[in-house]
Amino acid sequence: MTHYHDPEDLKLIPELKKLAPDEFKGFVALDSIVAREGGAIPRKYRELMALAIACTTQCPYCLDVHTKGAKRAGATREEVAEAAFIAAALRAGAAVTHGTLALKLFDRE
Repeated sequence: MTHYHDPEDLKLIPELKKLAPDEFKGFVALDSIVAREGGAIPRKYRELMALAIACTTQCPYCLDVHTKGAKRAGATREEVAEAAFIAAALRAGAAVTHGTLALKLFDRE
């Protein structure tokens, strides 16, 4: 059976790097800002933000990486749970505000 989210797929990352080296380099540089130390936002909060975003983008690999990163940075289970619910609240809020767009589009017809 084929699995869409198989950790073995991560072994293909070097192939992505080989096929698109400049783009890969840019991605790695951008991705590294989460684990950056010394910024205005402490690392624990960077990881919790990344974890919340991973909840909304539903990326299991990002959830794995940033849950571990948050834990290493000192986050608690309670903070992880709250981050997930904050993400859910914002995703629900976006659905409601898109509902207003749907009404506006409905009224245009």
